[in-house]
Amino acid sequence: MRKLVALAAVVVLAVGACTSEPEVPKQGDPGRAAAGPAGTLRVLAGSELQDLEPMLGEIQRATGVSLELTYTGTLDGVERVYTGAAAKEADAIWFSSNRYLELHGDAVGRTSTQTKVMASPVVLGVRTAQAAELGWDTRRPTWKEIAEAGAAGRFTYGMTNPAASNSGFSALVAAASALADAGSAITGDQVREVGPRLAAFFKGQALTAGSSGWLADAFTRRTDVSGLINYESVLLSMKAKGADITLVHPSDGVVTADYPLTLLAGVSTEVRDRYQRVVDYLRTDDVQRGIVERTNRRPVVAAAAPADRFVGPLVELPFPVRLDIADALIAAYLNNLRRAPRTLYVLDLSGSMAGERIAKLKAAMTALTGADTSLSGRFSRFANREQVLLVPFSTRPMAVQRYDVPAEGPEAELARIRAAVEALKVGGDTAIYEGLATAYAEARKLIAADPSRFTTIVLLTDGVRTTGRDLEAFRSVVGGSPIPVFPVLFGESVVAEMDEVARMTGGRVFDGRSGSLQDVFKEIRGYQ
Repeated sequence: MRKLVALAAVVVLAVGACTSEPEVPKQGDPGRAAAGPAGTLRVLAGSELQDLEPMLGEIQRATGVSLELTYTGTLDGVERVYTGAAAKEADAIWFSSNRYLELHGDAVGRTSTQTKVMASPVVLGVRTAQAAELGWDTRRPTWKEIAEAGAAGRFTYGMTNPAASNSGFSALVAAASALADAGSAITGDQVREVGPRLAAFFKGQALTAGSSGWLADAFTRRTDVSGLINYESVLLSMKAKGADITLVHPSDGVVTADYPLTLLAGVSTEVRDRYQRVVDYLRTDDVQRGIVERTNRRPVVAAAAPADRFVGPLVELPFPVRLDIADALIAAYLNNLRRAPRTLYVLDLSGSMAGERIAKLKAAMTALTGADTSLSGRFSRFANREQVLLVPFSTRPMAVQRYDVPAEGPEAELARIRAAVEALKVGGDTAIYEGLATAYAEARKLIAADPSRFTTIVLLTDGVRTTGRDLEAFRSVVGGSPIPVFPVLFGESVVAEMDEVARMTGGRVFDGRSGSLQDVFKEIRGYQ
């Protein structure tokens, strides 16, 4: 059917693809993995690496190096590296993959040595009964078969937003390459040609998220979604916790995260020594086995590979070789291919929002209209085909404002949103749950008219409810048909109540109290 298997690298992912790296000493070798002078290695890392935190003490005891991890989103991390900002606060980076970073010409010379530590392909987890019904429990389907099942309504799935998470971007690259029958790295013409097939594939997407971990948790709460696309490691961990899912590895290929711990250019000899001690330790046999047991990621050292845990060999699909093609894939997903989003912003305009607070709110909302031209800003603006609703409130809810961003030429509608945001004025009390109830009523009316969209609500309030219905009264509004609410902690927000709003609606709390509210609003876009 296709030449891809002959042209792509067939990789036995149980041991990784690390042949270009030096031989690693075995556990107990007193050489490079031995402890040395105490010191710190500052690492800018992807948030998914938080599951390695229990190992940090062990790393320090074995090597003398204190590994300090600071977490960042994928696009923000990439931008900080190629602009040089990362080098001001970190010695190394540790993302799930460097492939997208390496497409940026400005990144050349910003990084130095990189060492792959572990690996995890992006595959499917399908509820066991559904996998049996589709026949995927006994054979590996192609991406075309997966797309056809999704388009026909036989298979629904969750997937992270490719603009926010590497697992979603990896799935997008894999599906596009396979559906285009590319044979090699996908071209710009093929991105355009494969659009209708990708759009059919995304008809099956019923759940989105900005992180792989949150997606897994949301899936466990959603009995109406039959599968999810995620890292194999996440899916295996879900199974270990009792999830009744079958792992499905597409027969025509995957894209794999290889987690390269990467030294930034220009560091001192002492920092380079600390880095080398850490990576040598991480690649020893016993530590690799520990990584497998703790995280379900595949080892990159052959001797550490368990015989019965991982499916292989797998075809590794080619990654785009040009930045404009990778960006075109992301833009196509956001603006044309996925189910169109519907977002409602419930905005506190009470008197306590006066001054700096309303200025921060306006700046954060304006950034989403295209004013933020950074890498992450470009991919977080309101998308073509998106419905945007402003639900301001103070003593009582104000008139709901609706904006429909067109499929082509969105600039005029984005300008209208900017003008509406700039015109917001503060004053009055804080009827938080009246504002949320109004948003729920409006959202349900729109869902009834058009259920095809992803519908989410963002709540920003800087204080406590002072008038109107309370949390318990709002609980009855939610009932048995929750719409995800993403509360943003700001000012004197009541954390416990915001946590409960997120829990009861299937949303997530974001903290805008100490950092940039603009960054928080961009992060939320990954969940919409």
